[in-house]
Amino acid sequence: MSEQSPTPDPTDDVAAREVAGEQAFVERVYAQMEVSARSAQELAREGHERGRLGHEGGLVERDAMVFQAAKRMAQLDAAHEGLVFGRLDLRRAVDPEPRYIGRIGLRDENHDSLLIDWRAPAAAVFYQATAATPQDVVRRRVLRNSGRAVIGVEDELLDPEAPESGDLPIVGEGALMAQLSRARDRSMHSIVATIQAEQDEAIRAPGRGVVAISGGPGTGKTVVALHRAAYLLYNDRRRYEGGGVLIVGPSGVFMRYIERVLPSLGETAVALRALGEVVNGVRATRHDEPAVADVKGSRRMAEVVRRAARQAVPGAPSQFRLFYRDDVLVLDRALLGKIRRQLLSQGQRNRQLPRVASTLLDALWRQVRSDRGRDRGKEAFLDDMLEDEVFLEFAVQWWPPIDASMVLEWLKDADFLARVGDGVLSRDEQMLLHKSWQAGGLTIEDVPLLDEVRYQVGDIPERNQGQDEWGDHRGGDLQELTTVADREFNSGPGWRPPTHRIEDDPFAHVLIDEAQDLTPMQWRMVGRRGRTASWTIVGDEAQSSWPVPAEAAAARAEALEGKQVHAFHLSTNYRNSSEIYAYAEAYAKRVGLDADLPRAVRSTGAEPVVVGPVDDLSEATRAEVTRLAAEVQGTVGIVVPVARRAEVNAWLASWSEFADDAKSAANPGDSASGEDRIVVLTGLETKGLEFDGIVVVRPQEIEDESATGRATLYVVLTRATQLLTLVS
Repeated sequence: MSEQSPTPDPTDDVAAREVAGEQAFVERVYAQMEVSARSAQELAREGHERGRLGHEGGLVERDAMVFQAAKRMAQLDAAHEGLVFGRLDLRRAVDPEPRYIGRIGLRDENHDSLLIDWRAPAAAVFYQATAATPQDVVRRRVLRNSGRAVIGVEDELLDPEAPESGDLPIVGEGALMAQLSRARDRSMHSIVATIQAEQDEAIRAPGRGVVAISGGPGTGKTVVALHRAAYLLYNDRRRYEGGGVLIVGPSGVFMRYIERVLPSLGETAVALRALGEVVNGVRATRHDEPAVADVKGSRRMAEVVRRAARQAVPGAPSQFRLFYRDDVLVLDRALLGKIRRQLLSQGQRNRQLPRVASTLLDALWRQVRSDRGRDRGKEAFLDDMLEDEVFLEFAVQWWPPIDASMVLEWLKDADFLARVGDGVLSRDEQMLLHKSWQAGGLTIEDVPLLDEVRYQVGDIPERNQGQDEWGDHRGGDLQELTTVADREFNSGPGWRPPTHRIEDDPFAHVLIDEAQDLTPMQWRMVGRRGRTASWTIVGDEAQSSWPVPAEAAAARAEALEGKQVHAFHLSTNYRNSSEIYAYAEAYAKRVGLDADLPRAVRSTGAEPVVVGPVDDLSEATRAEVTRLAAEVQGTVGIVVPVARRAEVNAWLASWSEFADDAKSAANPGDSASGEDRIVVLTGLETKGLEFDGIVVVRPQEIEDESATGRATLYVVLTRATQLLTLVS
């Protein structure tokens, strides 16, 4: 009997026809996008031509046209990958034509809607319709793309009772589950095609006040918040693009992980900063030891900094003595202290620079008693003093311009720290700080202290162009500040009010991820940048690395004072397999964490593996990393105690089979490529990240290394999407 060919599966033909039909539409959209790109380029050329008209109006038009053209070209370029991802087939009585949903909106040559921006009201039903409430949607389709090619479609029949349902083929097994099984790389990706209803509700929440998004691990809090930022920019572009959107995350590794999400949604008008980069011009990447970090993060440090900023400048002269005609004029320590307090009562230290000379001279003039001194009058006295190099030198040395780094430098002195920390910090806490600052180098925990100092001392007033330097007292600032007008109004011609280099409310929206980890001092730092802003706050209290939740909650409330809070809770874990999350959930319950426990919706059949005890930690770790790398296609994280990081980095560098992958593992925060498959991280560095596989080295040491080590280990256990191994 001859061998028969297998019977063709008719569903394969249906799927192929549907993919081909969608491919034809996608090609049409890309062609229209190229037309839009050419129009933007033509607008830019026309703008440059306007600039050659030779008058101011032409220059203004040029700048406006070139800016708009550049913005549109950047938007088109960013949206190129996966441009069209959704289709809605509605009841014909509502809309006889399918609606296509994409990363940006496009119109065809007749100015009819060709592609609907996912943030537009007309696209909301794509995320909100369900089988229970189809909202006139008969079929919802997700297009799976690779570049410009449609490689598959995933359909949901939401209204089988609709007359049109019989005419619509249903293909695929569900877009969400396909997305969840995708291998992870070193970047977070947009979920714009698979946003779920509870997530969409948070994304489209009111733009005013505070949107607080909570939920356990893997519920998509971060990516939902980023899509919310894109939605706000779309919905009220003038406000949010003009004022700016600040996105703050826990680490540089995390910020690099999320940096592609908003550009892929067509948005680039955001500032992404790790906690060590929130202050302009400052970048810190190293954490303090947990005990030191706990002290530096405490609200008490604000009082220490306030006291430090009000101290006499270390090494400054403490006395001034002058013979004037028949009088001996003296500014002693007590009087100088009184003058210092008087000046500081009037505002920030650097803002008092214009008043220093006149205040000192007033104090000296009050000591002039002799007839020879009084007969000439105060104006003659002031003129004489401004010719006196000794007085001018004293004034500059006694009240020099101060920057924040100088005050932090003062705190390195143990006696100075003891003086300003008296009654606020214990002796042991002072010793911890002293040891940290003596080690040198700015840490992430120092940045809020630096910011606190900046707001205590203020910016140094700027000079007008062509003015003498501060040290050139003749004809310079100090001399000009002592005219009659200056003494009356404190506003000499040589000075102008400080420009706002200190960022006082510059942002229209502030987004904080991993908010449960912010220390009280970090809340003060971030709060200054959002006093008039709307906020999105993302967090899970059970994952907190800050040991005093009540103190952080009070600082958060202060930062958000007067703002209405809209709370959203996400309840489904899309990241972890049910096997991995069951293990993490059991750990959380065992160690007493009050954890928000979401429902994991995906099963792989792969239970977590515990290896140990082991004789050779390096070889055991190597074996597990090798196994995981062979079984998963995406990234593998090796999570280690802080004290073992250098040791494990050395192991990875020596393992020949991972030589290429380990090229930047020694410092993943500085990795430029973002493509390394194997990476070594500490527990805190895994915050917000996810990997196909995780190997946890010495989990007990991670738990023991800080007061919140149990919460940190819980975070680590929830980073893996497919495979989890613990080497203990």
